Amino acid sequence: MIPELGHYALVLALMLASVQAAVTFLGARVGEARGAMLMAAGLSTAIGQAGFVGLSFFCLMWSYAVSDFSVANVVQNSHSLKPLLYKLTGTWGNHEGSMVLWVFILALCGALVALFGNNLPATLRARVLGVLALVSVGFLLFILFTSNPFERVWPIPEDGRDLNPLLQDPGLAFHPPFLYLGYVGTAVSFAFACAALLEGRVDAAWGRWVRPWTLFAWCALTVGIGLGSWWAYYELGWGGFWFWDPVENASLMPWLLATALLHSAIVVEKREALKVWTILLAILTFSLSLLGTFLVRSGILNSVHAFANDPDRGVFILALLFLTVGASLALYAWRAPALAPQGVFAPISREGGLILNNLLLATLCAVVFVGTLYPLFADLAWGAKITVGPPFFNAATFPLFFALLFAMGVGPLLPWKRGDLWAALSRLKLAFGVVAAFAVVYVAAIDRTVLPLLGFALALWLVLAAATDFADRIQLGSVPLALSWRRARGLPRGIVGGIIAHAAVGITVAGIAGKGIAPERITLLQPGETTTIAGYVIRFEGTHPVSGPNWRGTEGRLVVLRNDREVAVLTPQRRHYPVANMGTTEAAIRTSGFADLYAVIGETAENGATVVRLHFNPLAPWIWAGTILMAVGGVVSLTDRRLRVGVPARRRTSAPAAVAAE
Repeated sequence: MIPELGHYALVLALMLASVQAAVTFLGARVGEARGAMLMAAGLSTAIGQAGFVGLSFFCLMWSYAVSDFSVANVVQNSHSLKPLLYKLTGTWGNHEGSMVLWVFILALCGALVALFGNNLPATLRARVLGVLALVSVGFLLFILFTSNPFERVWPIPEDGRDLNPLLQDPGLAFHPPFLYLGYVGTAVSFAFACAALLEGRVDAAWGRWVRPWTLFAWCALTVGIGLGSWWAYYELGWGGFWFWDPVENASLMPWLLATALLHSAIVVEKREALKVWTILLAILTFSLSLLGTFLVRSGILNSVHAFANDPDRGVFILALLFLTVGASLALYAWRAPALAPQGVFAPISREGGLILNNLLLATLCAVVFVGTLYPLFADLAWGAKITVGPPFFNAATFPLFFALLFAMGVGPLLPWKRGDLWAALSRLKLAFGVVAAFAVVYVAAIDRTVLPLLGFALALWLVLAAATDFADRIQLGSVPLALSWRRARGLPRGIVGGIIAHAAVGITVAGIAGKGIAPERITLLQPGETTTIAGYVIRFEGTHPVSGPNWRGTEGRLVVLRNDREVAVLTPQRRHYPVANMGTTEAAIRTSGFADLYAVIGETAENGATVVRLHFNPLAPWIWAGTILMAVGGVVSLTDRRLRVGVPARRRTSAPAAVAAE
């Protein structure tokens, strides 16, 4: 009964989404006076659609929680012995369930626009809801006709086939929901862009409306990508955090363009410039989100991240992708020429810095796009089997990242409209001096490898530049400390969040650079034998069998010694999941916050010798600490009242006038 209720709720949601699209577009077309009732009906249908999709998702989750093996989706992705956490997360750990989650988040965002968009012009809100409804219609049709999550199976099996063991992990349990929050957030920005084109108007108010949604999507994508990177680091046993996998790239590309969109929307809001470019970015960002959906579910990619291997589904999503992207780009070509820019600014200015930021981010995205899709094109065009891997991406993207990160330090110090580059650079002379001194010490005492040195120098540069920006805003050292403190308290949260996010990028870059000097050791050890890495002595004490609720495996014991004193015990595992007939590698990691000692065991020979792989990864924890701090900066910015559409900023009576003006 519960599965039938969930399926029926999806059908009702499709009907409501269709009605929502019709009444909102018609109401906006006839105008506020005659179409008020139609647009009001669109608000209620948006809320109803979210309710029915939410009911469907709850029914699917309930089927997983109670192990209802009459549902084919539960049979294929669950097992009665699986821990409850992974039963519940298995709801979206498969193709069908993940699509229901996608549509649920999309419908929920539409309901939020309907509930809290009272400050939007009625026709603009109606058109935003209409675009979101059309996207929902496409995905609901896809679910109902090709990916029904409630399909019954007969006879009912005694147990399920279990979830992919790689997905039975906390990192992967929460990685997809955050990614979908990010993808759907870009759908809202896309809807605002299409609605603005239909309205024929983009102004500063539009920039203020679209920025919070873009920032929300960017924060969610940042956390989602960070969780996926963290999972790859400790679960796959490769000792790395990013492998330029096609599906990894599929999430990176919309993140790059969302970052550009976020900064471009600032120019629209502040200067009413870059309107046409910002609209195009919103369209392309969501288009890349749809492309990622196609790549993951079409079966054309071989990846540990891929959800499905069904060409029929791929054809449906490809048709949906072409329809969505084609229609939006056609609308853009038709209406964009009418959106004349109003703001005028010099090339050397804050606006110019943000344009450079956008160009570099868009170029990076184009490089990743070509490197990811070219092998597919070559295979389709002339049957050539080509692999584009890390050597290409590292060589092609590093110069662009270098220029982008350097510009990130200078751009925030430039004033709006017209600036002086040399004046901005002179304010960074202390940062230049510290970075130069660090480079000399690093080369003399640590390592002479160029790429890690550049990475650490850029990381330090970003942190110091962010600190300089903050110090300048509060006039640290120029006014009494009490006044600087008052200015710091009076800084808008949007500015504080931006400073935090920029410094966090530096922290992440430092963690990435640490991989360039990370020693690695692969050796064959008998019980009682030792090896060394990074000043540690590792004594191997053998292996023993272990088991869990739905797996069995082998656990190694590695005693870590420093100066003949035991400092840690590492217990890496190799697991086998009998139901899924798959194995996983569980790394053991000892972290100090500044470095990770990383251990993995391989096969054990008949004589008891075991393959042991060790990594010492300096600053590796900073990769994910910086990622989380980036998202924290975004959340701090979201709490700025200036980003809450239609909520007037409270007057700051205690803050200096200059801070209030900022």
